[in-house]
Amino acid sequence: MLSLTCKASIKAVVFLGSRLRTGERSSLKDVAAYTGENEHTVGKLLQRLVKAGIIQSAKGPKGGFYITPKQADQRVIRIVEAIDGTEVFKQCGLGMNKCSDAHPCPLHDDYKPIREAFKKLCHGRRVRDLYEDVNSGLAHLVG
Repeated sequence: MLSLTCKASIKAVVFLGSRLRTGERSSLKDVAAYTGENEHTVGKLLQRLVKAGIIQSAKGPKGGFYITPKQADQRVIRIVEAIDGTEVFKQCGLGMNKCSDAHPCPLHDDYKPIREAFKKLCHGRRVRDLYEDVNSGLAHLVG
C-alpha cells in the first residue's frame, strides 16, 4: 500500500523523534544508517519532509535534522500525505486503475476494509506514539 519512500520517511521521522528527549540532531548519514536506506534516497526524502514542515533542519556545526515537540504530536497521516498523497487510500489492492465498487477486482471487497482500517490508524497515531514504543523497547526500527 505505502511506497518504499513513504515507509522510509516514517522510519526516519520516528528515528528523529526517538532523539527528541536528548535534543540530539542527526546527520543524513545517521538517518540513512539507522533506517537502512541509501544516503541519496534519505537526502531527498528528508528535504521533502522539511519542506512539508514535518521535520526541521539546521546548518552548521550543531546542525542536523530533528523534530520539535509540536511536530512529535503530528499524526502519521501527515507523513503519508506529504510523500504518497491521499490517493494511496483509494488504490486497488491489485494495482488496477479501474477498480471500484461498481467494477471490483477479485480482492476489492476484502481489501477495502483493510485499506480503511490502515487510514484510520494513520489518522489516529501520532509520531510520538511510534517513537515512544521504540524508546521503551516495545518496538524497533532496525532489521
